[in-house]
Amino acid sequence: MSALNVNLDLVKKYNVPGPRYTSYPPATQFTHALTWPELFEEIAANNRSGRALSLYFHIPFCETLCWFCGCTTVITNNHGQAKSYLDHLEKEVMRMALLLDPGREVVQLHWGGGSPTFLQPDEIRRLGAIIRKHFKFSDDIEAGVEIDPRRLTRDHIVALREAGFNRASLGVQDFEPQVQEAIHRIQPRDMTLRVLDWARESGFGSVNFDLIYGLPHQTAESFNRTLDAVLDMGPDRLAVFSYAHVPWIKPAQKILEQKVLPTPETKLELLKIVIERLTDANRYAYIGMDHFARPGDELVAAQRNKTLQRNFQGYSTRGNSDIYAFGMSALSQTPDVYWQNEKELPAWYAALDSGNAPFPRSYILSNEDKIRRETIMRVMCHLALDYQGLSQDLDIDFAEHFAKELAALEPFEEDGLVRRFPGGLEVTETGRLFIRNIAMCFDNTLAAPKERRFSKTV
Repeated sequence: MSALNVNLDLVKKYNVPGPRYTSYPPATQFTHALTWPELFEEIAANNRSGRALSLYFHIPFCETLCWFCGCTTVITNNHGQAKSYLDHLEKEVMRMALLLDPGREVVQLHWGGGSPTFLQPDEIRRLGAIIRKHFKFSDDIEAGVEIDPRRLTRDHIVALREAGFNRASLGVQDFEPQVQEAIHRIQPRDMTLRVLDWARESGFGSVNFDLIYGLPHQTAESFNRTLDAVLDMGPDRLAVFSYAHVPWIKPAQKILEQKVLPTPETKLELLKIVIERLTDANRYAYIGMDHFARPGDELVAAQRNKTLQRNFQGYSTRGNSDIYAFGMSALSQTPDVYWQNEKELPAWYAALDSGNAPFPRSYILSNEDKIRRETIMRVMCHLALDYQGLSQDLDIDFAEHFAKELAALEPFEEDGLVRRFPGGLEVTETGRLFIRNIAMCFDNTLAAPKERRFSKTV
Protein backbone atom coordinates (compact mmCIF):
# COMPACT_ATOMS: atom_id res chain seq x y z
CA MET A 1 0.00 0.00 0.00
CA SER A 2 1.46 3.34 -1.04
CA ALA A 3 1.22 6.50 1.01
CA LEU A 4 -2.13 8.24 1.01
CA ASN A 5 -1.87 11.49 -0.96
CA VAL A 6 -3.60 14.47 0.65
CA ASN A 7 -5.29 17.01 -1.62
CA LEU A 8 -4.92 20.34 0.19
CA ASP A 9 -7.58 22.01 -1.96
CA LEU A 10 -10.12 19.51 -0.65
CA VAL A 11 -8.90 20.04 2.91
CA LYS A 12 -9.46 23.78 2.57
CA LYS A 13 -12.92 23.19 1.15
CA TYR A 14 -14.13 20.86 3.89
CA ASN A 15 -12.28 22.23 6.93
CA VAL A 16 -15.32 23.56 8.82
CA PRO A 17 -16.51 23.31 12.45
CA GLY A 18 -18.17 20.01 13.27
CA PRO A 19 -18.68 17.37 16.02
CA ARG A 20 -16.19 14.57 16.63
CA TYR A 21 -19.06 12.07 17.05
CA THR A 22 -17.83 10.21 20.09
CA SER A 23 -21.57 10.20 20.68
CA TYR A 24 -24.69 11.09 18.78
CA PRO A 25 -26.30 13.39 19.64
CA PRO A 26 -23.11 15.15 20.76
CA ALA A 27 -22.60 16.36 24.33
CA THR A 28 -23.62 19.88 23.31
CA GLN A 29 -27.20 18.58 23.29
CA PHE A 30 -27.16 17.43 26.93
CA THR A 31 -29.63 19.56 28.91
CA HIS A 32 -31.61 17.35 31.32
CA ALA A 33 -30.55 16.92 34.98
CA LEU A 34 -30.83 13.20 35.70
CA THR A 35 -32.24 12.11 39.07
CA TRP A 36 -31.41 8.94 40.97
CA PRO A 37 -34.92 7.46 40.40
CA GLU A 38 -34.56 8.04 36.65
CA LEU A 39 -31.13 6.41 36.66
CA PHE A 40 -32.36 3.46 38.76
CA GLU A 41 -35.00 2.76 36.13
CA GLU A 42 -32.49 3.06 33.28
CA ILE A 43 -29.96 0.75 34.94
CA ALA A 44 -32.63 -1.84 35.71
CA ALA A 45 -33.54 -1.93 32.03
CA ASN A 46 -29.89 -1.91 31.03
CA ASN A 47 -29.13 -4.88 33.30
CA ARG A 48 -31.71 -6.95 31.43
CA SER A 49 -29.69 -6.48 28.24
CA GLY A 50 -26.84 -8.57 29.60
CA ARG A 51 -24.39 -6.32 27.78
CA ALA A 52 -20.77 -6.09 28.90
CA LEU A 53 -19.37 -3.08 30.74
CA SER A 54 -16.77 -0.49 29.81
CA LEU A 55 -15.54 1.48 32.83
CA TYR A 56 -14.02 4.96 32.67
CA PHE A 57 -12.33 6.80 35.53
CA HIS A 58 -11.46 10.48 35.26
CA ILE A 59 -8.42 11.60 37.24
CA PRO A 60 -8.43 15.38 36.77
CA PHE A 61 -5.21 16.41 38.48
CA CYS A 62 -2.13 17.87 36.77
CA GLU A 63 0.78 19.66 38.43
CA THR A 64 1.02 22.22 35.63
CA LEU A 65 -1.30 23.40 32.87
CA CYS A 66 -0.36 22.72 29.26
CA TRP A 67 -1.60 25.83 27.50
CA PHE A 68 -3.07 23.91 24.52
CA CYS A 69 -5.13 21.61 26.75
CA GLY A 70 -8.88 21.26 26.26
CA CYS A 71 -9.43 18.64 28.96
CA THR A 72 -11.26 19.00 32.27
CA THR A 73 -8.45 19.42 34.78
CA VAL A 74 -7.57 20.52 38.31
CA ILE A 75 -4.12 22.13 38.47
CA THR A 76 -2.38 21.53 41.79
CA ASN A 77 0.94 20.62 43.37
CA ASN A 78 -0.88 19.27 46.41
CA HIS A 79 -0.76 15.51 46.00
CA GLY A 80 -2.73 15.21 49.23
CA GLN A 81 -5.85 15.98 47.17
CA ALA A 82 -5.65 12.52 45.66
CA LYS A 83 -6.72 10.79 48.89
CA SER A 84 -10.00 12.71 49.14
CA TYR A 85 -10.64 12.15 45.44
CA LEU A 86 -10.09 8.39 45.76
CA ASP A 87 -12.37 8.32 48.83
CA HIS A 88 -15.14 9.87 46.74
CA LEU A 89 -14.44 7.59 43.77
CA GLU A 90 -14.81 4.62 46.09
CA LYS A 91 -18.13 6.00 47.33
CA GLU A 92 -19.34 6.48 43.74
CA VAL A 93 -18.20 3.01 42.68
CA MET A 94 -19.90 1.34 45.65
CA ARG A 95 -23.17 3.13 44.92
CA MET A 96 -23.16 2.24 41.24
CA ALA A 97 -21.98 -1.34 41.74
CA LEU A 98 -25.01 -2.01 43.94
CA LEU A 99 -27.26 -1.14 40.98
CA LEU A 100 -25.45 -3.13 38.31
CA ASP A 101 -25.87 -6.86 37.69
CA PRO A 102 -22.70 -8.41 39.19
CA GLY A 103 -22.66 -10.97 36.39
CA ARG A 104 -21.88 -8.34 33.75
CA GLU A 105 -18.23 -8.57 32.75
CA VAL A 106 -15.94 -5.59 32.29
CA VAL A 107 -14.38 -5.88 28.85
CA GLN A 108 -12.83 -2.41 28.76
CA LEU A 109 -11.24 -0.15 31.38
CA HIS A 110 -9.81 3.31 30.83
CA TRP A 111 -8.28 5.93 33.11
CA GLY A 112 -8.08 9.41 31.63
CA GLY A 113 -7.51 12.92 32.77
CA GLY A 114 -5.99 15.27 33.64
CA SER A 115 -3.20 12.86 34.37
CA PRO A 116 -3.89 9.47 36.00
CA THR A 117 -0.18 9.22 36.82
CA PHE A 118 -0.61 12.19 39.17
CA LEU A 119 -1.57 9.40 41.56
CA GLN A 120 1.31 7.87 43.47
CA PRO A 121 2.01 4.15 42.85
CA ASP A 122 0.24 3.02 46.03
CA GLU A 123 -2.77 5.18 45.13
CA ILE A 124 -2.86 3.52 41.71
CA ARG A 125 -2.86 0.16 43.44
CA ARG A 126 -5.64 1.33 45.78
CA LEU A 127 -7.91 2.43 42.94
CA GLY A 128 -7.17 -0.79 41.06
CA ALA A 129 -8.20 -2.80 44.13
CA ILE A 130 -11.42 -0.78 44.53
CA ILE A 131 -12.43 -1.51 40.95
CA ARG A 132 -11.59 -5.21 41.13
CA LYS A 133 -13.51 -5.55 44.40
CA HIS A 134 -16.75 -4.38 42.81
CA PHE A 135 -16.48 -5.54 39.20
CA LYS A 136 -15.64 -8.76 37.36
CA PHE A 137 -12.99 -8.39 34.65
CA SER A 138 -13.12 -10.33 31.39
CA ASP A 139 -10.13 -12.58 30.71
CA ASP A 140 -9.34 -10.56 27.58
CA ILE A 141 -10.04 -7.10 29.00
CA GLU A 142 -8.66 -4.10 27.14
CA ALA A 143 -7.34 -1.85 29.89
CA GLY A 144 -5.82 1.45 28.81
CA VAL A 145 -4.35 4.34 30.78
CA GLU A 146 -3.16 7.81 29.84
CA ILE A 147 0.40 8.46 31.00
CA ASP A 148 2.27 11.73 31.42
CA PRO A 149 5.96 10.82 31.01
CA ARG A 150 6.99 13.77 33.17
CA ARG A 151 7.40 13.18 36.93
CA LEU A 152 7.02 9.43 36.40
CA THR A 153 8.85 6.60 38.14
CA ARG A 154 9.25 3.01 37.07
CA ASP A 155 7.11 2.04 40.07
CA HIS A 156 4.20 3.95 38.50
CA ILE A 157 4.43 1.62 35.51
CA VAL A 158 4.69 -1.46 37.74
CA ALA A 159 1.66 -0.33 39.74
CA LEU A 160 -0.36 0.21 36.57
CA ARG A 161 0.43 -3.31 35.41
CA GLU A 162 -0.57 -4.64 38.84
CA ALA A 163 -3.86 -2.75 38.47
CA GLY A 164 -4.47 -4.71 35.27
CA PHE A 165 -3.49 -2.29 32.52
CA ASN A 166 -2.18 -3.69 29.24
CA ARG A 167 -2.36 -0.57 27.03
CA ALA A 168 -0.77 2.81 27.56
CA SER A 169 -1.18 6.16 25.84
CA LEU A 170 1.72 8.57 26.20
CA GLY A 171 1.20 12.30 25.76
CA VAL A 172 3.99 13.53 23.48
CA GLN A 173 2.57 16.40 21.35
CA ASP A 174 5.93 17.46 19.81
CA PHE A 175 9.63 16.82 20.46
CA GLU A 176 10.93 20.27 19.46
CA PRO A 177 12.25 22.24 22.51
CA GLN A 178 10.96 25.55 21.14
CA VAL A 179 7.45 24.15 20.71
CA GLN A 180 7.50 22.52 24.14
CA GLU A 181 8.50 25.79 25.78
CA ALA A 182 5.75 27.68 23.94
CA ILE A 183 3.04 25.27 25.12
CA HIS A 184 4.35 25.03 28.70
CA ARG A 185 5.20 21.33 28.49
CA ILE A 186 8.89 20.43 28.70
CA GLN A 187 9.34 16.76 27.86
CA PRO A 188 12.65 15.78 26.22
CA ARG A 189 12.71 12.90 23.79
CA ASP A 190 14.86 10.75 26.11
CA MET A 191 12.23 11.07 28.84
CA THR A 192 9.54 9.70 26.54
CA LEU A 193 11.82 6.92 25.29
CA ARG A 194 12.61 5.87 28.86
CA VAL A 195 8.90 5.54 29.72
CA LEU A 196 8.25 3.68 26.47
CA ASP A 197 11.00 1.20 27.37
CA TRP A 198 9.59 0.77 30.88
CA ALA A 199 6.12 0.08 29.48
CA ARG A 200 7.39 -2.51 27.02
CA GLU A 201 9.63 -4.18 29.58
CA SER A 202 6.73 -4.34 32.06
CA GLY A 203 4.49 -6.16 29.59
CA PHE A 204 2.21 -3.49 28.14
CA GLY A 205 0.91 -5.05 24.93
CA SER A 206 0.32 -1.78 23.11
CA VAL A 207 1.62 1.77 23.45
CA ASN A 208 0.04 4.80 21.78
CA PHE A 209 1.57 8.24 21.25
CA ASP A 210 -0.53 11.41 21.16
CA LEU A 211 0.77 14.14 18.84
CA ILE A 212 -0.68 17.57 18.02
CA TYR A 213 -0.18 19.64 14.89
CA GLY A 214 -0.94 23.35 14.69
CA LEU A 215 1.05 24.34 17.81
CA PRO A 216 3.26 27.46 18.06
CA HIS A 217 6.54 27.40 16.11
CA GLN A 218 5.72 24.18 14.28
CA THR A 219 6.93 24.09 10.68
CA ALA A 220 7.09 21.37 8.06
CA GLU A 221 10.80 20.96 8.80
CA SER A 222 10.39 20.83 12.58
CA PHE A 223 7.45 18.44 12.54
CA ASN A 224 9.31 16.13 10.19
CA ARG A 225 11.99 15.90 12.89
CA THR A 226 9.35 14.96 15.45
CA LEU A 227 7.99 12.31 13.09
CA ASP A 228 11.53 10.98 12.55
CA ALA A 229 11.82 10.43 16.30
CA VAL A 230 8.35 8.90 16.56
CA LEU A 231 8.94 6.47 13.70
CA ASP A 232 12.24 5.49 15.26
CA MET A 233 10.48 4.65 18.55
CA GLY A 234 7.71 2.76 16.73
CA PRO A 235 4.59 3.08 18.90
CA ASP A 236 1.81 0.61 18.13
CA ARG A 237 -0.79 3.33 17.58
CA LEU A 238 -0.78 7.07 17.00
CA ALA A 239 -3.41 9.71 17.63
CA VAL A 240 -2.42 12.87 15.77
CA PHE A 241 -4.80 15.64 16.72
CA SER A 242 -5.35 19.01 15.15
CA TYR A 243 -4.86 21.69 17.79
CA ALA A 244 -8.39 22.82 18.65
CA HIS A 245 -8.33 26.51 19.54
CA VAL A 246 -11.40 27.02 21.73
CA PRO A 247 -10.52 29.92 24.08
CA TRP A 248 -14.23 30.54 24.79
CA ILE A 249 -14.15 27.16 26.57
CA LYS A 250 -10.51 27.09 27.70
CA PRO A 251 -9.37 30.67 28.44
CA ALA A 252 -5.75 29.60 29.00
CA GLN A 253 -5.50 28.98 25.26
CA LYS A 254 -5.51 32.76 24.78
CA ILE A 255 -1.86 32.62 25.82
CA LEU A 256 -1.05 30.81 22.58
CA GLU A 257 -2.47 33.70 20.57
CA GLN A 258 0.60 35.64 21.71
CA LYS A 259 2.87 32.99 20.19
CA VAL A 260 3.88 32.27 16.59
CA LEU A 261 1.05 29.97 15.55
CA PRO A 262 1.32 28.26 12.16
CA THR A 263 -0.60 29.86 9.34
CA PRO A 264 -3.66 27.91 8.11
CA GLU A 265 -1.60 26.93 5.05
CA THR A 266 1.25 25.61 7.21
CA LYS A 267 -1.15 23.69 9.42
CA LEU A 268 -2.64 21.97 6.41
CA GLU A 269 0.84 21.15 5.16
CA LEU A 270 1.59 19.54 8.54
CA LEU A 271 -1.51 17.38 8.18
CA LYS A 272 -0.41 16.32 4.72
CA ILE A 273 3.05 15.40 6.03
CA VAL A 274 1.59 13.37 8.90
CA ILE A 275 -0.75 11.26 6.80
CA GLU A 276 1.64 10.68 3.92
CA ARG A 277 4.61 9.79 6.11
CA LEU A 278 2.73 7.51 8.48
CA THR A 279 1.01 5.59 5.70
CA ASP A 280 4.13 5.35 3.53
CA ALA A 281 5.36 1.79 2.95
CA ASN A 282 2.40 0.47 4.98
CA ARG A 283 3.97 1.62 8.26
CA TYR A 284 0.56 2.46 9.71
CA ALA A 285 -3.01 2.08 8.54
CA TYR A 286 -5.12 5.22 8.58
CA ILE A 287 -8.23 4.35 10.58
CA GLY A 288 -9.78 7.75 9.99
CA MET A 289 -10.14 10.97 11.95
CA ASP A 290 -6.85 11.29 13.86
CA HIS A 291 -6.02 7.63 14.35
CA PHE A 292 -3.32 5.37 12.94
CA ALA A 293 -2.44 1.80 13.87
CA ARG A 294 0.04 -0.87 12.82
CA PRO A 295 -1.39 -3.02 9.98
CA GLY A 296 -1.69 -6.02 12.31
CA ASP A 297 -3.42 -4.08 15.10
CA GLU A 298 -6.87 -5.19 16.25
CA LEU A 299 -8.25 -1.72 15.39
CA VAL A 300 -7.41 -2.40 11.74
CA ALA A 301 -8.91 -5.88 11.89
CA ALA A 302 -12.08 -4.55 13.57
CA GLN A 303 -12.52 -1.93 10.87
CA ARG A 304 -12.01 -4.52 8.16
CA ASN A 305 -14.48 -6.91 9.84
CA LYS A 306 -16.98 -4.09 10.50
CA THR A 307 -16.91 -4.57 14.26
CA LEU A 308 -15.17 -1.28 15.07
CA GLN A 309 -17.12 0.97 17.44
CA ARG A 310 -16.91 4.62 18.46
CA ASN A 311 -17.93 6.04 21.83
CA PHE A 312 -16.89 8.60 24.45
CA GLN A 313 -13.50 6.88 24.65
CA GLY A 314 -12.91 7.16 20.89
CA TYR A 315 -12.48 4.16 18.58
CA SER A 316 -12.97 0.83 20.31
CA THR A 317 -12.87 -2.85 19.47
CA ARG A 318 -15.18 -3.69 22.38
CA GLY A 319 -18.62 -3.29 20.89
CA ASN A 320 -21.92 -4.08 22.59
CA SER A 321 -20.72 -2.68 25.90
CA ASP A 322 -22.05 0.18 27.99
CA ILE A 323 -19.87 2.88 29.50
CA TYR A 324 -20.22 3.57 33.21
CA ALA A 325 -17.99 6.49 34.09
CA PHE A 326 -16.70 7.74 37.44
CA GLY A 327 -15.15 10.97 38.66
CA MET A 328 -15.83 14.64 38.00
CA SER A 329 -17.04 15.43 34.45
CA ALA A 330 -17.09 11.73 33.47
CA LEU A 331 -19.53 10.74 30.70
CA SER A 332 -21.61 7.55 30.81
CA GLN A 333 -23.32 5.97 27.83
CA THR A 334 -25.99 3.28 27.44
CA PRO A 335 -28.13 2.64 24.35
CA ASP A 336 -30.94 4.82 25.71
CA VAL A 337 -29.34 7.49 27.92
CA TYR A 338 -26.16 9.55 28.21
CA TRP A 339 -25.26 11.36 31.43
CA GLN A 340 -22.38 13.46 32.70
CA ASN A 341 -21.10 13.96 36.23
CA GLU A 342 -20.63 17.37 37.81
CA LYS A 343 -17.79 19.16 36.02
CA GLU A 344 -16.48 21.07 39.06
CA LEU A 345 -14.72 19.23 41.87
CA PRO A 346 -16.55 20.87 44.81
CA ALA A 347 -19.95 20.18 43.22
CA TRP A 348 -19.07 16.54 42.54
CA TYR A 349 -17.84 16.08 46.12
CA ALA A 350 -20.95 17.77 47.55
CA ALA A 351 -23.35 15.64 45.52
CA LEU A 352 -21.72 12.39 46.61
CA ASP A 353 -21.47 13.49 50.26
CA SER A 354 -25.14 14.50 50.37
CA GLY A 355 -26.44 11.47 48.49
CA ASN A 356 -27.75 13.62 45.65
CA ALA A 357 -27.39 12.62 42.00
CA PRO A 358 -24.18 14.16 40.59
CA PHE A 359 -25.58 14.23 37.03
CA PRO A 360 -26.55 17.79 36.02
CA ARG A 361 -26.50 17.00 32.31
CA SER A 362 -28.00 14.06 30.44
CA TYR A 363 -29.76 13.13 27.23
CA ILE A 364 -32.54 10.59 26.66
CA LEU A 365 -32.46 9.28 23.10
CA SER A 366 -35.51 9.17 20.86
CA ASN A 367 -36.01 6.44 18.26
CA GLU A 368 -34.96 8.89 15.54
CA ASP A 369 -31.78 9.67 17.51
CA LYS A 370 -30.96 5.95 17.59
CA ILE A 371 -31.52 5.60 13.84
CA ARG A 372 -29.21 8.51 13.11
CA ARG A 373 -26.66 7.38 15.69
CA GLU A 374 -26.33 3.96 14.07
CA THR A 375 -26.01 5.54 10.63
CA ILE A 376 -23.34 8.01 11.74
CA MET A 377 -21.41 5.35 13.64
CA ARG A 378 -21.31 3.11 10.56
CA VAL A 379 -19.94 5.99 8.52
CA MET A 380 -17.32 6.71 11.19
CA CYS A 381 -16.32 3.10 11.82
CA HIS A 382 -17.27 0.90 8.86
CA LEU A 383 -16.70 3.60 6.22
CA ALA A 384 -19.74 2.26 4.36
CA LEU A 385 -23.53 2.13 4.41
CA ASP A 386 -25.52 -0.93 3.27
CA TYR A 387 -29.05 0.35 2.69
CA GLN A 388 -30.75 -3.05 2.83
CA GLY A 389 -28.90 -4.13 5.95
CA LEU A 390 -29.65 -0.85 7.70
CA SER A 391 -33.30 -1.05 6.64
CA GLN A 392 -33.56 -4.43 8.34
CA ASP A 393 -31.58 -3.41 11.44
CA LEU A 394 -33.41 -0.11 11.94
CA ASP A 395 -36.88 -1.17 10.74
CA ILE A 396 -37.10 1.60 8.15
CA ASP A 397 -36.74 2.03 4.41
CA PHE A 398 -33.27 3.50 4.71
CA ALA A 399 -33.02 5.05 1.23
CA GLU A 400 -36.44 6.68 1.64
CA HIS A 401 -35.88 7.78 5.24
CA PHE A 402 -32.61 9.50 4.33
CA ALA A 403 -33.42 10.57 0.78
CA LYS A 404 -32.52 14.21 1.46
CA GLU A 405 -29.31 13.31 3.29
CA LEU A 406 -28.17 10.89 0.60
CA ALA A 407 -28.80 13.54 -2.06
CA ALA A 408 -26.60 15.94 -0.05
CA LEU A 409 -23.67 13.57 -0.60
CA GLU A 410 -23.46 14.40 -4.30
CA PRO A 411 -20.61 16.96 -3.84
CA PHE A 412 -18.67 14.36 -1.85
CA GLU A 413 -19.07 11.90 -4.71
CA GLU A 414 -17.96 14.50 -7.25
CA ASP A 415 -14.84 15.14 -5.15
CA GLY A 416 -14.02 11.43 -4.95
CA LEU A 417 -14.71 11.11 -1.22
CA VAL A 418 -17.56 8.60 -1.47
CA ARG A 419 -18.67 6.05 -4.04
CA ARG A 420 -22.44 5.64 -4.30
CA PHE A 421 -24.24 2.69 -5.87
CA PRO A 422 -27.90 1.57 -5.84
CA GLY A 423 -27.60 -0.45 -2.63
CA GLY A 424 -25.29 1.72 -0.60
CA LEU A 425 -22.14 3.77 -0.45
CA GLU A 426 -18.55 3.52 0.70
CA VAL A 427 -16.02 6.08 1.82
CA THR A 428 -12.91 6.17 -0.36
CA GLU A 429 -9.33 6.19 0.91
CA THR A 430 -9.23 9.96 0.41
CA GLY A 431 -12.65 10.30 2.03
CA ARG A 432 -11.38 8.90 5.34
CA LEU A 433 -9.92 12.33 6.00
CA PHE A 434 -13.38 13.87 5.73
CA ILE A 435 -15.57 11.35 7.56
CA ARG A 436 -16.72 13.97 10.06
CA ASN A 437 -18.05 16.03 7.16
CA ILE A 438 -19.75 13.00 5.62
CA ALA A 439 -21.31 12.06 8.97
CA MET A 440 -22.60 15.60 9.40
CA CYS A 441 -24.95 15.04 6.46
CA PHE A 442 -26.97 12.67 8.68
CA ASP A 443 -26.96 14.92 11.78
CA ASN A 444 -30.24 16.75 12.41
CA THR A 445 -28.98 18.54 15.56
CA LEU A 446 -26.53 20.90 13.86
CA ALA A 447 -26.99 24.64 14.18
CA ALA A 448 -26.53 26.96 11.23
CA PRO A 449 -22.92 26.87 9.95
CA LYS A 450 -21.97 30.27 11.43
CA GLU A 451 -23.34 29.24 14.83
CA ARG A 452 -21.43 25.96 15.22
CA ARG A 453 -19.03 25.99 18.17
CA PHE A 454 -16.87 22.97 17.41
CA SER A 455 -13.28 22.30 16.44
CA LYS A 456 -12.54 22.15 12.71
CA THR A 457 -13.24 18.82 11.03
CA VAL A 458 -9.75 18.39 9.54
